[in-house]
Amino acid sequence: MSGTRIMALDPGTKRIGVALSDEMGWIAQPLETFERRSEEADVAHIRQLVERHAVRQVVMGLPLRLDGRVGPEAERIKRFIEKLEAALPVPVVAWDERLTTRLAEDLLIEANVSRRKRKGTVDRVAAAILLQSYLESLSSAEKAGVAPDKGEQSVGGSPGVVAEGT
Repeated sequence: MSGTRIMALDPGTKRIGVALSDEMGWIAQPLETFERRSEEADVAHIRQLVERHAVRQVVMGLPLRLDGRVGPEAERIKRFIEKLEAALPVPVVAWDERLTTRLAEDLLIEANVSRRKRKGTVDRVAAAILLQSYLESLSSAEKAGVAPDKGEQSVGGSPGVVAEGT
């Protein structure tokens, strides 16, 4: 499969936020939030998204602890990544997602999005923040002539994220 886009997943225990890059790999946009049902159903849905949107790579948010260590939640996500790698025709990369949900919440609050609407939006906006961070690391690495360090980058404010209309 030779897709052009990169898809990011912001996994939670109840929902997974999904974001998609543009075809040039410059800008991240929120795509959807889906309710988790079972691991098999989640993998099947992600596989459909990869095929439908011509995705060439999946970036999975890895919830490291604030001090950078791997905790139980990150271990759970690593096991999920292994299942995705076995089921998808594209590579899956783990990427540090620390503070993406908080940044997404702050962005939506600043945009005066109601609490009710934020609940369904925050996960996909967090995925877009995560993806924008990854895209920027690719661009920086390209300029420096090196490969980005998978999962080691912390996520900061990413002005290139396209937020959803409110």
